[in-house]
Amino acid sequence: MTSPGRHIITIFEHQSLKPGSSKDFEERHLLALQRYYGEKGTRYFSLIHNGVKFNQHVGIIQVDSLVIEVLPKTDQTSDAGHWRKLLIGMLRAIKTLSVHTSSSSDLKLKSNSILDLYFEIFITELEQLVHKGLIKQYRRQEENSLALKGKLIFTKHIQQNLVHKEQFYVNHQTYDRQNLFNQIIYKALRLVRNINTSSALQSRIGSLLLNFPEMDDIKVTETTFNRLQFNRKTECYREAINISMLLLLNYHPDISRGQNHILALMFDMNSLWERFVLSSLKKYAPDDYLIKGQVKKAFWESELKTKVGMEPDIVIHRSERTYILDTKWKMVNGNRPSDDDLKQMYVYTKYFESSYTALVYPDDSYATSHGSFLHEKDEGKSYPCSLIKLKLPNASNLISWQKEICNELLTHLGS
Repeated sequence: MTSPGRHIITIFEHQSLKPGSSKDFEERHLLALQRYYGEKGTRYFSLIHNGVKFNQHVGIIQVDSLVIEVLPKTDQTSDAGHWRKLLIGMLRAIKTLSVHTSSSSDLKLKSNSILDLYFEIFITELEQLVHKGLIKQYRRQEENSLALKGKLIFTKHIQQNLVHKEQFYVNHQTYDRQNLFNQIIYKALRLVRNINTSSALQSRIGSLLLNFPEMDDIKVTETTFNRLQFNRKTECYREAINISMLLLLNYHPDISRGQNHILALMFDMNSLWERFVLSSLKKYAPDDYLIKGQVKKAFWESELKTKVGMEPDIVIHRSERTYILDTKWKMVNGNRPSDDDLKQMYVYTKYFESSYTALVYPDDSYATSHGSFLHEKDEGKSYPCSLIKLKLPNASNLISWQKEICNELLTHLGS
């Protein structure tokens, strides 16, 4: 259940959106996206005449109370509900949208919205942290105190306590909940309160804020998260911190107008497909397969020692043989890959001394087209390179689909 003021527009990747193409997408929303695009641009969409055109990134962009949901697709016939479940399942499978076993049964919100699911998981994680007790850490603090403790800061003591002889300006060590972990999740919680439009979550957010101690408002950047050091005591914060990072670093307030703030939770479908196939192989392949993702090798070096590398998506080792898989999130017409894809695979074959290479695409059915690279100097030697199409599931049983993907791919290795 969502609040009456919330509107959701669902479109597919590579589609365009203009004022009037949907009754909820107005001129002000387009202007907000244009300002967000700015001079540097964005990876998520491009500007077209009086509109925006989305690319291979999927997920949600929230502009004020309007949520633009961008779903993946490989054909025109699939319904939005199917693709939404598929996308959420893939995000969960690669731990981009993870739900711990302990908390998944406690999820109260039965929503198919990616945004609501992120908020729900975040709130559930915070409820558990508050219930267990937020961590305390030592920190240095400067303040006026009635007791002389720690180090007396003589200059400031004279400046501030010339009249108040009973006070001491000191720098001392204190042990409390005012630390970076709690400050980050508190800042993210206040952001969620401001942008949440789901009435089902509102009371839980309010209850958390009442039970959460007041924290200093800190400026958060990527460097802030790089400073965090997880240990046995703080490991329970990892999921809440991950979602906090996603929310805080992707939120862009509309400073000039004070409205139409933008939150973008978008994922590159090419990268998502690659990581999903890799996850399926790692999870269900037999133990004698060594499976790695994006093994980088130096390919070219300039006279200034600048290097260019190559990174196949998936490298598999078994019985002193090497196999290369490269995933592509696109439909292939017939059984002919693009020239660029084939040239890329040829380089992988030669450079990694691969026994077998394959391009892996999504499709409506399982199909394989075998081929080989030809080279007149290597007469009599075969360099097999196949095109493997993996069937997208009709249902949302991701475990069965991952097992099918693993079995289908391993069947062709060495064939």
